Amino acid sequence: MNFKAGLLAILALLALIFLIQNMDVVTVKFLLWEMSMSRAVLIFFLLLIGFMAGWFLQSLLFYRKKKDVKNIKS
Repeated sequence: MNFKAGLLAILALLALIFLIQNMDVVTVKFLLWEMSMSRAVLIFFLLLIGFMAGWFLQSLLFYRKKKDVKNIKS
């Protein structure tokens, strides 16, 4: 077994352990909205939202920096 396959197997095992330990149903309330879901699913969605926000902010900063460099050269 090569290194990448072993690392992938270890990460999959850790993800499975995480999922099994966080199967409890929690209720999420936001303003007038209320939803029940697994804690693992909630953590996954929050992680996904965090990645998307980071990607958006990084793209925005890169765009502004590129725009500033273009204005300086003009």
